Amino acid sequence: MTNEEPKSSEPTVENKLFTEQAEPLLPDLLYPSESDEPIETVTCYLHQEDPLTVSQIKDWQMLPPSVYVEEMPEADFWAPVLTDQDWYGDEEKARTASFQQLNDLVTKELTVRQVFRVGEAEMDVYLLGRQANGERAGLKTKIVQT
Repeated sequence: MTNEEPKSSEPTVENKLFTEQAEPLLPDLLYPSESDEPIETVTCYLHQEDPLTVSQIKDWQMLPPSVYVEEMPEADFWAPVLTDQDWYGDEEKARTASFQQLNDLVTKELTVRQVFRVGEAEMDVYLLGRQANGERAGLKTKIVQT
């Protein structure tokens, strides 16, 4: 028998996975497009060397070759939600601040980040990166553009 304190089964912030850290930031956070859509966390089993390719994303999502997939700059993902406009009221400013928190977490916790759009008018958008444990994780939302 030792006199050591029992170790907590709760993971420390440093050991928490990205998905566990991001979940509290996501309720009521909607990504704006023609249809404001929720954001959710995703994990990705792809262990290929970086960077991911469009065909690997199609394989991961089990998409037929006819489905359009493209990589887009990460800045294009964040631009609509991190830019304050002069006309913003308190609600819009609070939304921007919430997205800034999410962006800070993504930047801190995920390396080798990539963003992929899947589809044409209604697109699933995946922001994926590597966690400290080497696994891929990120965010998913939908953008509607007609």
